[in-house]
Amino acid sequence: MKAAQFEAQALAKLLHKKKIATMDELKEALGTQVAMTVFRKLKQLGYRSSFSHGGAYYTLQQIPAYDERGLWHCGPAGFSRHGTLLATCEALIQEAEAGCLASELKSLLGVEVKGALLQLVRQGRISRSKVAGRYVHCHAQPAPRTRQLLQRQSSEQQLSWQLPGLQSMPGKLSRALALFVSLLNEKQRRLFAGLEALRWGRGGVGGVAQLLRMDPATVARGRRELLEGKADPERVRAPGAGRKAVQKKRPNSSRPSSGS
Repeated sequence: MKAAQFEAQALAKLLHKKKIATMDELKEALGTQVAMTVFRKLKQLGYRSSFSHGGAYYTLQQIPAYDERGLWHCGPAGFSRHGTLLATCEALIQEAEAGCLASELKSLLGVEVKGALLQLVRQGRISRSKVAGRYVHCHAQPAPRTRQLLQRQSSEQQLSWQLPGLQSMPGKLSRALALFVSLLNEKQRRLFAGLEALRWGRGGVGGVAQLLRMDPATVARGRRELLEGKADPERVRAPGAGRKAVQKKRPNSSRPSSGS
């Protein structure tokens, strides 16, 4: 009995030090090659597995400091109060006032969610409907689903940049914005979109991407570059990006005529 307690505490010591660990690291700490032995000791301590990386990371129940959405990111891994990726997506969608776009969930969780969302729809755990040409994932029950769709439709209709003096001129605002963005180069468009996504807050990446007709991944990249301070003022594209330089062919100099 004492040996078993010692073994469990070996895992606790590792996880309190590193916060998270893989199965291989836990096996090494426990001195075993059997995953089931590790799981038995983890069960004694109380543990959580990550919703990212296919559940490949583990932590103790008391370690995560979850945010208001029940999420905690540590190193490369994401953990959720709700458990798996499926359960997390389901809970976030049910709690969302206007449902969720796949791009919004991906930005929030930091992992691809399309497969999980399709599985939830097929299992009847969530529903999805098209609003403004994009799938909005909503509660499975009719009443809350209707409320979410109405809120999403209202949000789409009220989409604006709230620039001073232009709130009452949506048509002119739209044309002015389109003209302004067309004058920017690739990098400036990306950073401008990233800045507006930051100002927008939750759902900003998806909303800005729709308004500017940009790829959400490009908007997310611009936001990330601004947050990390990695925007190089001297470059439009990253080193090596863009078209290869075309070397002009020079005509061969004419040979001297035989009569010269």
